Amino acid sequence: TAFLIYSNTFSSPFQFDDNPNIVENYKLRDFSNFWPPSGSRYIGVLSFALNYHFGSLNVFGYHLVNIIIHIINSIMVWWLVILTFKTPAMQVYVGQGLSPALTPDRIIRGLKADLPYLTALTASLIFVSHPIQTQAVTYIVQRFASLATFFYILSLAIYIKARIMQETEKRKEKREKRQFSFIIYNFYFLISVLSAILAMKTKEISLTLPFVIILYEFMFFTPRPSIPHKGGGTEGGGIAIGMKQSLFVKRILYLIPLLLTLFIIPLSLIGTDKPVGDMIGELREASQETEEISRGVYLLTQFKVIVTYIRLLFLPINQNLDYDYPLSHSLFEPQTFFSFLFLSAIFAFAVYLFIRSRRTTKSPSPLWGEGKSLPTKYLSGSNAHGLLISFGIFWFFITLSVESSIIPIRDVIFEHRLYLPSVGIVIAFSSAVFYGTSYARERLGIKVSLLLATCVLLFVTAFTLGIATYKRNLVWKDDIALWDDVIEKSPEKARGYNNLGKALQEKELFTESIKALQQAIQLKPNLPEPHTNLGNVYSKQGRFDYAIKEYRAALKLNPYDAEAYNNLGNTYYSQGLFNEAMQAYVIAVKLKPDYPDAYNNLGSLYATQERIDAAIEEFKKALRLEPAIAETHNNLGNAYSEQGRIDEAIKEYRIALKLKPDYAKAHYNLGLTYKKKGLKDEAIREFKEALKIQPDYVEARKVLESLLKY
Repeated sequence: TAFLIYSNTFSSPFQFDDNPNIVENYKLRDFSNFWPPSGSRYIGVLSFALNYHFGSLNVFGYHLVNIIIHIINSIMVWWLVILTFKTPAMQVYVGQGLSPALTPDRIIRGLKADLPYLTALTASLIFVSHPIQTQAVTYIVQRFASLATFFYILSLAIYIKARIMQETEKRKEKREKRQFSFIIYNFYFLISVLSAILAMKTKEISLTLPFVIILYEFMFFTPRPSIPHKGGGTEGGGIAIGMKQSLFVKRILYLIPLLLTLFIIPLSLIGTDKPVGDMIGELREASQETEEISRGVYLLTQFKVIVTYIRLLFLPINQNLDYDYPLSHSLFEPQTFFSFLFLSAIFAFAVYLFIRSRRTTKSPSPLWGEGKSLPTKYLSGSNAHGLLISFGIFWFFITLSVESSIIPIRDVIFEHRLYLPSVGIVIAFSSAVFYGTSYARERLGIKVSLLLATCVLLFVTAFTLGIATYKRNLVWKDDIALWDDVIEKSPEKARGYNNLGKALQEKELFTESIKALQQAIQLKPNLPEPHTNLGNVYSKQGRFDYAIKEYRAALKLNPYDAEAYNNLGNTYYSQGLFNEAMQAYVIAVKLKPDYPDAYNNLGSLYATQERIDAAIEEFKKALRLEPAIAETHNNLGNAYSEQGRIDEAIKEYRIALKLKPDYAKAHYNLGLTYKKKGLKDEAIREFKEALKIQPDYVEARKVLESLLKY
């Protein structure tokens, strides 16, 4: 299903933050940069390095990995629900109306056979097909969210598996004394902790994992209150205080390693080689991405944002990569206040469901008679649904808290932030639907086939959502389509126009590009990027004075913009102003030491000044950062040729042509080098190849004609 609904994304290009994080991230080119492990998103970045190693910048491989991760996550959601039904808290409940024969034993078997698997299947299919996931799957760099979710659910699921085994073996040990099981479930705990560490090193949202595990332990493994009997006492005699204390201590011992993983993210952000005072200060800075939004304003805005997230989960229309979202400055703004009340009501409802699910109940079923007490094994199945619904709601709020609380992030809303929280919502939704089905059978006497209800539900939800996902993915087919969609939905936000202008420039649609970039500047005059991009357009048009003016405007707004300095240097170079170009390139590489384009341009300038040794050094610096730039290999070949190092020059030209087979200039230069070496046939072949690619290549035609005469 996932491969089908994401089948139109395999050729979708790198977008937006993909460029700085993948395309321009030269750390990915060399695995030596990944040892020793460092950085708060080490695992996610390493996965991109593996993609680059096997497929360079071919987007197919990146999309394939993202879709596979998404499919595995949907399977993990299924497994999580199945495991939850095996926990002690869920095992005491029975399903209502889940079996054709309305007898207690058949109802119990109906729960065990039908409810867990159908609930899990529904949750899994809705998760995998929902269009809200497109930003975490199709938008390549948001693999951080999906990969962190994988390790997050895996850690929780393995923990649950270990605890279920532990609870089961407690009963068996009295009879069988199976000590080997102790080793197995401790091994599971170790895997759970390891997965938690990997989640923490993938994305900061994983900070909530230990709290979710504690919540899960409390909700699904804490013994329920004992059931009172008419004659006093409790069923089973209750649990001794000493046994309760012993159980509590054991739980704490197992939870301590998971709680210790909480320190991983803060230490990854600030480092450990600083005094405590400096570490606290840096942690405070790291927890506030932008100073443009105060913590209070961000929190108030998130009340509205979370309501928008809920709306998108239940009604996924008007999705947008770049929302133009208004900030809230007071709780008593109507939209903010009502959002707060709405969210409070949902949270209170979850608390109510949890409390209700922990109580012993009277059967609401006419089968048993109103008001008659049931044995423990025949407790109301609605309690099971209620417990799952409440857990799903708690999951949603807890997992969203890192990005939707008091830690200001420059962009107050992004759809990929819903990827992990949506797990809770799909579990709650699926449980609520099956509760409704059970209610209809038992309370209303409506004979609803559970299998039929599931098929209808999946057709109405998963099938419809899958179509919506496929259509949403069409927006990601190219840069222009994506940013046109953004502008249509956020017409007053400058960033959309800036990125559209950049995309149009790359397609050489200069008039349209200028119009979009000027609109971006008009909407936000203090944004430097549109000035840099507008300068690039003017430079390509040969309007160098206009280009220089725009680059200077960008640098006035942001004096640390290495790209603006590099492009300013290119403009000076085109005008023959070599000293000014030199100054601009030198500043660019000082500001950004891992900037291969600037080193390449500086090398070209040195070559123009006949400083060949200096040129070779700069070209080598560029290639150390990015070995796959055909133009730089060609330039290095020219420098070697100037020094008479013919064999080395030929080697560089061949590398350039391997990287870019339709590179006419490299064919021409290789032909000249063969000619110098006296290899006439090889030279003729290269000149012909250059003319095949570029028929109006005058220099290549002249040299070829002269060779053919003799």
